[in-house]
Amino acid sequence: MRINNEINDKEIRLIDEDGTMLGIVPVPAALELAFEKDLDLVEISPNAVPPVCKIVDYNKTMYEKAKKEKEAKKAQKVVIIKEVRLSAKIDEHDLEVKSKSAYKFLSEGSKVKASIRFKGRQQKYTTDGLDVLLKFADLIKEVGTVEKAAALDGRTMTMIISPKKQDTV
Repeated sequence: MRINNEINDKEIRLIDEDGTMLGIVPVPAALELAFEKDLDLVEISPNAVPPVCKIVDYNKTMYEKAKKEKEAKKAQKVVIIKEVRLSAKIDEHDLEVKSKSAYKFLSEGSKVKASIRFKGRQQKYTTDGLDVLLKFADLIKEVGTVEKAAALDGRTMTMIISPKKQDTV
């Protein structure tokens, strides 16, 4: 965004501080008009023919822009993904322990990525891993829903589970 003397075009389309279109004006005349009002000439649309400029208070404009960006950032919700690693030959009790930690993560509002890494000859028996992931999803179905179904990517099978929406009463 170029301002005042940085604008090096011959003519510009000028907009007044209240939004009134003043037409196509030479840059020196526009600068003079802006300085008379003790404001700045700011280029809004540099790619237009001729470029569009507006007479505004540059510092106030930049302050309001920063304020809007800060508000937008404040409104953002950061999604945290916690990972739970399982095994294709995991025991029943170990699966329950892993599901309790995933239950805790989901109740805190985080997503859970359940993954199984197949080593060596285990790659032939990926159906065992799929069964483990489905059983895992069934154990935590009270607080989470499967967002992305189990899929094999190379040697790793992953499933993403997101927390269920809380009903406010």
